[in-house]
Amino acid sequence: MYTCNTERMIDKIAAFSKFGDAGRGGITRFSLSPEDHLARNEFATRMEKIGAAIECDDMANIYATLPGSDPAAKRIAMASHSDSVQNGGNYDGILGVISAMEVLETIASEKIPHRHPLTAMIWTNEEGSLFPPAMMSSGVITGRFDKEKMLASKSRLDQGITFGAVLEASPWMGAATNRLSAEKYEAMFELHIEQGPILEEAGAEIGVVTCVLGMVNYRIRTFGQADHAGTTPMKNRKDALFAAAKVLTYLHEKLDRLDPALVYTTGEIKCHPCIHTVIPDEVDFSLDARHENPEVIQKVIEVIEGIPAEIAGCKTGHERSWARDTVYFDSDLVGKVKTAADSLGIKNRYINSGAGHDAQFVCGMMPTTMIFVPSKDGHSHCEPEYTSPEECTAGASVLLNAVLAADAHY
Repeated sequence: MYTCNTERMIDKIAAFSKFGDAGRGGITRFSLSPEDHLARNEFATRMEKIGAAIECDDMANIYATLPGSDPAAKRIAMASHSDSVQNGGNYDGILGVISAMEVLETIASEKIPHRHPLTAMIWTNEEGSLFPPAMMSSGVITGRFDKEKMLASKSRLDQGITFGAVLEASPWMGAATNRLSAEKYEAMFELHIEQGPILEEAGAEIGVVTCVLGMVNYRIRTFGQADHAGTTPMKNRKDALFAAAKVLTYLHEKLDRLDPALVYTTGEIKCHPCIHTVIPDEVDFSLDARHENPEVIQKVIEVIEGIPAEIAGCKTGHERSWARDTVYFDSDLVGKVKTAADSLGIKNRYINSGAGHDAQFVCGMMPTTMIFVPSKDGHSHCEPEYTSPEECTAGASVLLNAVLAADAHY
């Protein structure tokens, strides 16, 4: 079994943390921003130094490929993203890129034999923080998203700027023939921080990821009557916000009885007219629910559809925004990750992913799997995000050996 180098990992984590440094221990690095260009340059420069060839495709995804002994063999990819959410951390996404780089650096420095070309890859715009949606490029590459619609995506900060314009102006746009594809690639691995507390609480250093959870997303609305806040008696009010609070209470009481593994969130709320002297006449909020079992998701849908038509004098409504089924990763690759962790003596456990990742789209195209490393205190998408150098190196070592096992298998 081979191991990666902790000092090299520390050096790369420190180097990439400078690109988009937000001044409080984290980063803001939107996709194809000047800060992201710096990160991509660092990636390309370091990979070229070890003899990897750099290519880009039409969505500005970057591929750094170390040749194998068989030029005719398909490539094996290790991929993640370099962009972040606003005021995010130094590990989400980029640790997968750094780990892929470390795998190639270890193979090059130790002259580890391998038959397949091995590729470290950066996905463009996984977060969708500036140009929605999330997982944009992997969605285009795998046929989930229409490319023209994605190019028309408008900046959240400036509606006059489109993703297509930024892509066209970037130095990273290449040819569509360079895309990840089943014809050119054998398999893909993605290493990522867990973004939750399960591994840390279990004392495990590695999460052997089996699936990405199915989910359903609804918009729920309440409709009341706007009136003056100071002159309308309480008994005469049709307060849409009060009704929305009662709907949320109803949902929590019902959903909490379904399954302890079910997670659900109201993360967005719109209140109209949102004036402190006016009783709200319309409230619109999101409900995001996730679980592995489709039967549990169906029960969630039944609860939502069972919301009373009228609450607190206000009409209610609901509309499904979108849904996805649970996505299971390739069982053979999952087994190779488990074997690699066990052989290295690294404590591990099976785990699912509640968050979406590029790998969930790619697994419909080729064998794919993920590796998780712990997130301290479960934090992610925030500046306190942290994974120790030792845990990062353990993840990279598992990735290295799992990739080499795949190289021997295919």
